[in-house]
Amino acid sequence: MANQEQKKPQVLDLLGGGKKKKKPAEQPSPAPAAAQAPAPTQKKHTPSAPKKEALDLLGSQKKRPKKPETPAPAPKSAQQQVAEKKAPAPKPAPAPALQPKKSEAPKPAAAPAAVTGGVINVKAPVSVAELAAQMNIKPFKLIAELLPMGVFANPSTSLDGDQIAALCEKHGFSYERVKREKGAGVKAPVEIVKEPEAIAPEEEPEDHLKVRTPIITVMGHVDHGKTSLLDYIRRTKVVAGEAGGITQHIGAYSVDHNGNILTFIDTPGHAIFTEMRARGADVTDIVVLVVAANDGIMPQTKEAIMHAKAAGKTIIVAVNKCDLPAADPVRVRTQLMENDLMPTDFGGEIECVDVSAHTGAGIDDLLDLLCLQAEVLELKANPKANCRASIIEARMEQGKGSSATVIVQSGTLKVGMPFICGPYAGKVKTLFNDQGKSIKKVTPGMPAEVSGFLQTPNVGDELVEMDNERAARKLSEERQEELRQQRLAAPKRSRMEDILAMMGDGNQKAVLKLYLKGDVQGSVEAIKKAIMDIESDKVECQFIGASAGPISESDILLASSSDAVILGFNVKVESNAVKAVKREGVQVKIFSIVYELIDQVKDAMLGLLEPETRETILGHAEIRQVFKLNKGKAAGSYVSDGKMSRTAEARVLRDGQVVFDGKMSTLRRFQDEVEEVKSGLECGIRLADYNDYEEGDIIECYSLEKIKQTL
Repeated sequence: MANQEQKKPQVLDLLGGGKKKKKPAEQPSPAPAAAQAPAPTQKKHTPSAPKKEALDLLGSQKKRPKKPETPAPAPKSAQQQVAEKKAPAPKPAPAPALQPKKSEAPKPAAAPAAVTGGVINVKAPVSVAELAAQMNIKPFKLIAELLPMGVFANPSTSLDGDQIAALCEKHGFSYERVKREKGAGVKAPVEIVKEPEAIAPEEEPEDHLKVRTPIITVMGHVDHGKTSLLDYIRRTKVVAGEAGGITQHIGAYSVDHNGNILTFIDTPGHAIFTEMRARGADVTDIVVLVVAANDGIMPQTKEAIMHAKAAGKTIIVAVNKCDLPAADPVRVRTQLMENDLMPTDFGGEIECVDVSAHTGAGIDDLLDLLCLQAEVLELKANPKANCRASIIEARMEQGKGSSATVIVQSGTLKVGMPFICGPYAGKVKTLFNDQGKSIKKVTPGMPAEVSGFLQTPNVGDELVEMDNERAARKLSEERQEELRQQRLAAPKRSRMEDILAMMGDGNQKAVLKLYLKGDVQGSVEAIKKAIMDIESDKVECQFIGASAGPISESDILLASSSDAVILGFNVKVESNAVKAVKREGVQVKIFSIVYELIDQVKDAMLGLLEPETRETILGHAEIRQVFKLNKGKAAGSYVSDGKMSRTAEARVLRDGQVVFDGKMSTLRRFQDEVEEVKSGLECGIRLADYNDYEEGDIIECYSLEKIKQTL
């Protein structure tokens, strides 16, 4: 009974049935009792025990009017209150189980980066999520710290080096920039992608090396018969397809001579193709220097000799055009000695062969000598090694995409092979030999035309085989991003000296904007360099673009927005571009001979120069009397020296100051209109609409002559 009496006021208070609260101090006492009552063993029975007691007490409280509805939900609230009071009580008990979670709180102390000495090694740019993973913290913390820096970021936002350094400093890390060598990828957490290293033939196992085809470059002066020589060897008509009779791009051909395969590279001989000839000397094994017997050694011949010597290649001289009456092979050999090339005829080491591309005389001797020289050099390569090939020429063809002429240096080039070439990735789609036939693979030393480039490669780049397409694309992205960072890293700053030099005496340089399109990338580079080498203190050439391929509508729109002239070299204008030319009014010039293109550019540069005006004084006349006419006034004048001409210019001088300068409208001698009045005679003069004549003024007559300026 005593327990029931103690529980009854407790339940009434919880149900809100007690009207009078006489003992407020006793109200908190049930809470400790309820807290102490449930022991760990009674935890399962505690929810039901109060419920039964509450039902018994509610049954004894039926005397209270209109109270059955309110107490009905009250037991639930009582249970909730009891549960809420019980809830905090068991929390201290399982505290040891929660301690491991608390120990994980100081994450920076246990971060992997701290193990390496608190150093973060990443290559900018890097995303917020990747940097957070390096620091072993949540990305949202870095996003919050970027807001004061004025950067509204998300987990995929890229951070530059300065932002990475600032975040690392806040979290106690030191940031080290990763400098990747050629072909190396970004360090952790990004997967590393490397370009396969090149292995020299002498480092390859002897049993892996096979004899490869020699690469022979034909060099020499323009119109000395280089292509004609190859034309006779290949039994084709290559010369007939050359504009102006000169080779304007590099061609690679293979020739079978008595079972021996020889690869020939034909290089242009014109002066502007210096870089193309240099590339030919870099990939070759033997240089055939063609010298015309009637002309001797010319400027481009000397240049070819320097390129061959700089590359350390074997030189064989072919003295061409020996069938002409003016041929003098002995003089050619003497000139070779003057250029430090000692022929074997004079006790030296340079082989000289007299040939004729027209009759074929001496061609077999030349080929035999080339085969012998290739055996002496013992040229070998590993066909099973990682494939590497040099880009000899690149072009963009409509309907075919980007393609390039390559010569394989090591390994075997196959259809379907993924590769990286410069900053661009690709996959070999088709292979064609020099005769245009489709092939499946290319061995070392052989030329081929490759398609499958995502972008037109640069001439001189190296095509390298990759393990898979994914690795090739990833390395391509890294190289393109590196190039972009280099362009953005060092912006050109304006200097006061540059601004003053540009302004000069108040006259800024005239700018000729050009957009160059060529058939192949090598010709584009050579023509661009030749135009940029035109020296002028008054006109500046500026290229807004230069690429290989036909002239498209986008090229027309770009030239129109930039106010540029489009120069095309051996290219066609697409049908959509023709309509755009008429609509935009862009000037398009198409050339097939490089001489004409350079001359046209020089003429255009001269056309931008305003002609100089030369002033010649013809005579002076003194105004002695002013006559009033119906329309204005006339000056009665005396010609003191020289003459007055009606078609010349005239100015009025008053006290040495010019008060009028303009055309002479009327010149009369008495009542007659005359063309000129000589010294010592009187005349009447009217100057345009000028009427403010005064006696004593001097009228000076002069003529203007325009003189063309020079660059």
